[in-house]
Amino acid sequence: MDMAPRKLAAGNWKMNGSLAALAEIDSLLGGDEPDCEVLICPPATLIHPMVARIAGGWIAVGGQDCHARDSGAHTGDVSAPQLVDVGADYVIVGHSERRTDHAEDDASVAAKAVAAHEAGLTSVICVGETEAQRDGDQTLKVIARQLAGSVPDCATADNTVIAYEPVWAIGTGRTPTTEQIAEVHAAMRQALVTRFGDGDAFRLLYGGSVKPGNAAEIFAIPHVDGALVGGASLMAADFGPIISALNAAD
Repeated sequence: MDMAPRKLAAGNWKMNGSLAALAEIDSLLGGDEPDCEVLICPPATLIHPMVARIAGGWIAVGGQDCHARDSGAHTGDVSAPQLVDVGADYVIVGHSERRTDHAEDDASVAAKAVAAHEAGLTSVICVGETEAQRDGDQTLKVIARQLAGSVPDCATADNTVIAYEPVWAIGTGRTPTTEQIAEVHAAMRQALVTRFGDGDAFRLLYGGSVKPGNAAEIFAIPHVDGALVGGASLMAADFGPIISALNAAD
């Protein structure tokens, strides 16, 4: 097995936050730099001021989505090169809220990931099943299909992170059992190894109601290399303990 990938605590602020909220960055940076990597993906309006606030510190900044094209008549969209231009290093693609609210399919997610890679961004590609799919015992089939269709052939461990977010657990307070998370992450790892050969080097994040109280238990699960955190990433008082739990994980 290759050397274990560097763990990643990623925060997705979604459509939350203002310039005043950037004070939370100061609180995080006021602590010791962790051994794990830390990423925050704020709304597009806050990317540039957040980058300026961090000023070369140990927190990376990313976008929450990008268009598959570099430019053009796409009102309201943001391109991967534009994200790079304002200082982003990462971009989330294929989040379940984008798949649901904007009818994004696997092919469009893969196209966005390609655009991200060509611009020099690391893509965080999200996959996950709905409650009906979980109850119908379709979880592993859904995840396998999404991985095959959403992860482009140009993906590498250097330019791609995979995030498993069970749709039914996002923002609901519900969390799958450790056995359920372990099953999905093991299946994702095997799928990446089979397809890319060096699949052990890809970072696999878990997302879905990750909180300070359950973070350590989640990070102890095999093949969980970090988390994609929603609401709990908005406040340093919540995100800080999650980062600490990941930093302490084996």
